[in-house]
Amino acid sequence: MRLENKVALITGGANGVKGDLMGFGGACAWRFVQEGAKVVIADLDASNGEETAKQIKKEAGNAEFIRLDVTKDSDWKSAVDFTIKAYGKLDILVNCAGTASVERVEDTTEEIWDAQMDVHAKGALLGTQAVLPLMIAHGSGSIINLSSINGLIGSQSSTAYHAAKGAVRLLTKNTAIQHAKDGVRANSVHPGYADTPMTKPLFSDEDALALRLNKVPLGRLGTADEIANGIIYLASDESSFVTGSELVIDGGMTAQ
Repeated sequence: MRLENKVALITGGANGVKGDLMGFGGACAWRFVQEGAKVVIADLDASNGEETAKQIKKEAGNAEFIRLDVTKDSDWKSAVDFTIKAYGKLDILVNCAGTASVERVEDTTEEIWDAQMDVHAKGALLGTQAVLPLMIAHGSGSIINLSSINGLIGSQSSTAYHAAKGAVRLLTKNTAIQHAKDGVRANSVHPGYADTPMTKPLFSDEDALALRLNKVPLGRLGTADEIANGIIYLASDESSFVTGSELVIDGGMTAQ
């Protein structure tokens, strides 16, 4: 029970319906509850979000759902208020919400750029701003932002996605430095190639999958649960001396 008596707000958590391929947020919701936490799942996908919360409540523990557009400050305020009303406090924020883009530099339109920056960088900023007052008042808290190996390195595609995930990485470090004195920790997680609903369309192409697996020393895709395990560590008191760090979970890819 590594998260016993803790309350977590998890964005992008609607992809946690049992029987379906889970994403990072959905896997986190299940694993957090199994470790003793109470969770609020926040997502634009109300149908799957409500089903995920319903399944968790039936099989594992405490979970609620609220619809959240991470690019809207008013939605964040509503999500935080909902969490406090449901559980009385908020100890952990996990920013998992995200989308993908695959365009090269010359093909990246303003619309694509803005959309990636909004959901990843702006979403993480607004979420951080929304929870900080509560965490500062309580004297503790853990903010975990999902970046990517694409926030650390470049590639032949996904220009706006790389830039947005890089912004998340440095926002996390600034948050950590500025609020360490308040007892608030902030860390980023950098998954490598993993089998999730977001990557399914790309990895369904055997050639595209083989090209990527050739770069992974462990020779396989990661799973949402493997990423969630790392997030649990950063959410728990086991990582009480860890802030401003990057947890890379990529099968060895960026070690080369």
